Amino acid sequence: MRGLDRLSAVVGPGRARAAAAAIAAAAVAMEIADIWVTARLPQSPYTPLPFAPEDVAGTAFPIFGALLVFQRPRLLVGWVLAVGGLACAANILAANVARLHAPTPYSPDAPVLLWVIVGQSWALASFLLGVLLPLVHPTGRPPSRRWRPLIVFAGAVMALDGVLQAAVLLRAVPAQPVLREVLHWLSAASMVLAVASLAGRLRGADPLDRRRILCPLVATTTVVVPWVVGDPFWWLASFTIPLVPAAIAFAILRHRLYGIDTLITRALVGAGLVGVIGGVYVAVGTATSLLLSDVDRIGGLLAALCAGAFFHPLRKVLQRGADRLLYGSKGDPVALAAEVRSRLQRADPAEGLQAALEVLREGLSVTGVAVRFPPRPAGGTGGTAGPHAGPADEVSGELGEVVRRVPLVWHGEPVGRLLIGRPGARRLPAAHNERVVSALTPYIADAAHAVLLVDTLRRSRERIIATREEERRRLRRDLHDGLGQSLSGMAMSINAARLSLHTSPESAERLLDGLRSGMDSVTSDIRHLVYGLRPPALDELGLAGAIGEMAGPEVAVEVRGDLTGLSAAVEVAAYRIVQEALTNARRHARARTVRVSLERSGQLGVRVSDDGVGVPAGRRSGVGLASMRERAAELGGTCMITSPPEGGTVVEAVLPLASGTTVEAGPTG
Repeated sequence: MRGLDRLSAVVGPGRARAAAAAIAAAAVAMEIADIWVTARLPQSPYTPLPFAPEDVAGTAFPIFGALLVFQRPRLLVGWVLAVGGLACAANILAANVARLHAPTPYSPDAPVLLWVIVGQSWALASFLLGVLLPLVHPTGRPPSRRWRPLIVFAGAVMALDGVLQAAVLLRAVPAQPVLREVLHWLSAASMVLAVASLAGRLRGADPLDRRRILCPLVATTTVVVPWVVGDPFWWLASFTIPLVPAAIAFAILRHRLYGIDTLITRALVGAGLVGVIGGVYVAVGTATSLLLSDVDRIGGLLAALCAGAFFHPLRKVLQRGADRLLYGSKGDPVALAAEVRSRLQRADPAEGLQAALEVLREGLSVTGVAVRFPPRPAGGTGGTAGPHAGPADEVSGELGEVVRRVPLVWHGEPVGRLLIGRPGARRLPAAHNERVVSALTPYIADAAHAVLLVDTLRRSRERIIATREEERRRLRRDLHDGLGQSLSGMAMSINAARLSLHTSPESAERLLDGLRSGMDSVTSDIRHLVYGLRPPALDELGLAGAIGEMAGPEVAVEVRGDLTGLSAAVEVAAYRIVQEALTNARRHARARTVRVSLERSGQLGVRVSDDGVGVPAGRRSGVGLASMRERAAELGGTCMITSPPEGGTVVEAVLPLASGTTVEAGPTG
């Protein structure tokens, strides 16, 4: 075993894979040649099938062995499968070619050399697949040093049997039937002990190794049982032989089977179809030959029709069975995606993520999955901005230790991370994991974005209510402390002027002059309060004119559609969004050119673009940017701030024209 590691290190993985591919190709070529040879031989009386078990082993074992070598070139198991399968292919091809010349190896004109190859290849295949393979599975080494004498003993016994058979065929020694019988029994005992080592290791193995060992044990049972039963059912083992190398490859490569689970599934379905359809064909053909012996051609046609009628429904049943064997109760990523879509359509936006996570957890067969949301920037009501914790983590199952983190992205925007827990009781390879994750991640990202939108809407409503109450408090304070005090002072000045009007006209004149100045100040305060509620320019000039006056002559304002008849809430929101966008462009963007576009087509589109430095990557939204989004959200619209590849900043807001829930009050952020 260590020699194989040293040889692989010297030869290199590339050459090792090429050698394994060459072995598999040679075995398949031998089996193709054997098909041509078998067609020229009479039907075997021992089996109704047109092929022998060695044909199946000579095809399946090298292919799965090469698969193992491709994934793990230094693992001995793959080489044992490949070389053992090649020996099976050489055995059956040499035997059938020899039978073309003579029916037995002891006929006068028998090709002795071919029969020697038959004996030696059978001894090699028995040693590799019957003794060495059970002992080195799945680690590539025997379970302990105690089993090494068995390997040496079995190798010596089978080599002696092969040499003795060759000597007898070459007539170097007389036939030794008793000695050969003893050698056969010793070989069989060695194989039984080797297989028993697998069963013995089950007791002390951990759950992972127990599943590794159990897979080939169950597959071997499907081969041994028909063989032990014997006639007339022993030939059914030909259909279950591919299960043994498939189970070994599945057990070893369950974390590396990217793209291979499809091959295994199709192999299992194909083997099942061949077995059942072949059995139906043979059964119907046999029945018609007995009952309709005079019309055997009709019987053959009837057998073919019956076999064909079973094909499609049987394929569906076998496909479901293979998926269940590989993946468990929920194995098809496409079906899982369809189930997620169905649950998302039935669930509320806030509950859809939990439903999607449940499907993902069941599909991956893990202890738990979760979505962790990133901190979200928020604008404070007191004029400050800072991050707040996003929505609470959505968890399905018991997450425990996180073994994998997958970023969730919705249209280029990170919306969180998918956390995957430890595997539970499972029968699925890593390829299935990758396909399930890749198939369901977009839906989970959509559901996570919906949760963020719901959270953002809730927080926006809270800020709207807080802003409204804060505005009412400001108005009350301004009216009470400002206008109220001013009006009280003016009333006192009027009373003092009345008292001094006849006695001291000069004092009355001074009081009236101060009263005039106070009235101008009150008028200014009232104008400021009114402007904070709604810019007067909107009533005087309309939306387009007010924006043009605010922007100035250096900003191009483009209007498409009729802007008359807009609701007051839509006009205020559009005006404030443009005002904030222009303020940002002048203060931060260092833009030379700014364009404003207003378009009415079923809804009001507002676009402010500049050629400035753009929005830096990773920058958190401040009060102004959050204010623009909130004003659009108040009306049920959207506002996006982006930096296109050509540079600059683009603020795009879409405002519905029909809205019954608006907040018109509030100064710009």
